[in-house]
Amino acid sequence: MTTPPSLPAVAGLGWSRHKKPGFSTRVASHVSGREVRVALMSYPLYEFEAVYNGLSSAATSATAQAGLGASSLQSLMGFFLQLQGQFGTFLYTDPDDNTVTGQAFATGDGSTTSFTIMRSLGGFLEPVGWVTNLANVYLNGTRQTSGYSLTTPNTLAFTTAPGSGVVVSADFSYAFQCRFLDDQMDFEEFMANLWKLSSMKFRSVKP
Repeated sequence: MTTPPSLPAVAGLGWSRHKKPGFSTRVASHVSGREVRVALMSYPLYEFEAVYNGLSSAATSATAQAGLGASSLQSLMGFFLQLQGQFGTFLYTDPDDNTVTGQAFATGDGSTTSFTIMRSLGGFLEPVGWVTNLANVYLNGTRQTSGYSLTTPNTLAFTTAPGSGVVVSADFSYAFQCRFLDDQMDFEEFMANLWKLSSMKFRSVKP
């Protein structure tokens, strides 16, 4: 599977950022006041919103506003154009949610060789969108030096199935696989060569 491009890390990213996990639930209400609820999703989709307070269209660092870098506008706008708006997917590394250490996510049964890599948030365990770096793998806390491989986007495969009751854990980094929520993006030039993007919305997609 081809790795999607990553969202450019350009200067000018401002506050505030939004991150909204969401589920889909079907609710049928009765006249008695009782209701039946059916969960249509086991794991959430995340919606993000970012703001860029400053982007430079100047072609060189010498003429760009201090700290914004040369052609940061072209970098972000070009990325959006390459993905054709909502059509393409990309990887977003959340600054506050991208790396775990010693994350337990599966238990062996003696026959299963492939496991979906997951991370916990509070007490909730869910698959990660895309593993960007698999640093270490452990079986019952013992670091493994061989006998496993990573299959993108998020599958850990062993050559020999872990034994029954053996805890599988790992140190890894990850990103959210996302798409833009709009087919248009509104860039505003508020001074010569200085631009801003008041809202850039995107959401995670399931691999």
